[in-house]
Amino acid sequence: MKQIENTGDLAEFCAAAAERPYVTVDTEFLRDRTYYAKLCLVQLAYRGDGDNDAALVDPLADDMDLEPLYDLFRDPSVVKVFHAARQDLEIFYIEGRVFPLPLFDTQVAAMVCGFGDQAGYETLVRHVAKRRLDKTSRFTDWSRRPLTKEQKSYALTDVTHLRDIYEHLAGEIDRTGRRAWVEEELASLVDPDTYVVAPEEAWKRVKVRSSAGKFLAAVKELARFREVHAQRKDVPRARVFKDDALLEIAALRPRAQEDLSRARLLAREARHGEIAKGILAAIRSADGMAPEDHPRLEEQPDARDADPAVADLLRVLLKAKSGESGVASKLIASASDLNLLAAGHRDLPCLRGWRAEVFGNQALKLSEGKMALGAKEGRVDIIDL
Repeated sequence: MKQIENTGDLAEFCAAAAERPYVTVDTEFLRDRTYYAKLCLVQLAYRGDGDNDAALVDPLADDMDLEPLYDLFRDPSVVKVFHAARQDLEIFYIEGRVFPLPLFDTQVAAMVCGFGDQAGYETLVRHVAKRRLDKTSRFTDWSRRPLTKEQKSYALTDVTHLRDIYEHLAGEIDRTGRRAWVEEELASLVDPDTYVVAPEEAWKRVKVRSSAGKFLAAVKELARFREVHAQRKDVPRARVFKDDALLEIAALRPRAQEDLSRARLLAREARHGEIAKGILAAIRSADGMAPEDHPRLEEQPDARDADPAVADLLRVLLKAKSGESGVASKLIASASDLNLLAAGHRDLPCLRGWRAEVFGNQALKLSEGKMALGAKEGRVDIIDL
């Protein structure tokens, strides 16, 4: 195992990794006190024949530039292997404006290969690598230096065991011809829109109960201010003010600083200074918004018309097809999908792509009365009508 604390050593390791068919990657980071994740450690490994095929890279070291790693990420000849990649990819995209391609996520692959709905890394290590993880260092402070021996050991196993897991799952994916399924699932992970929150769109993340135009205008402007302030100060949104406080302020519509004292849910330190000024400016902006410019809630599909019996039949079919295909049921269709399908909705993920092949086409026929379910020899029997 190599400990890399300068750009030259990182470039040397990445050059060696570029000669291999794949490299496994993981990160350790902190995010509880910042808007953007603080990258504290990068773990890398490839399949080699010595002690130098795995490395702990310290991005906090003074003489460290991650550009050699980003070059490796851009190399199309090397597969970049992660487990539950979303947060790792967000960090690399925000910091380096790069996506590791081609990408392989063992969590997604495991769900396609029959490991069920909870394809956690520990489960895969136990069943595939035949090892056990020591998780005592999982929630330690990764920004403190020097790292302890236990931290290094824990971090290293996140990429060394991942080699065995990747090789096993990649073989299963190729054997079953499901590589296109995995790639379809990974497409959203390499879409910049997945990770960039535009302040103008931030209000859509707030759960509201009223569709009144003036109220939604206040919600939009308050959420926009909060997003801009949180990004600029690099603090969590909730440190500016929480969603419940935002909704309360939108309802109260304060016009002066003394009005903020009526907001029970607004933290005391937010009732004055820069945040208070931002809140009042947001309300003024909302007040000046023309009615035709008020935001409107997107119409959501309504599952209330679903026939419970049809929904139950779809659940039976889903369980049967999940078992038959070896794909986790929650990856195929959600409970909401089934209720909406039973209510007559057709623009659903489970009716597109590989999901339609595994489940959706038959689910559609079942919900339209063109198929029936029965029991035969201890299993669900599908009968075309």
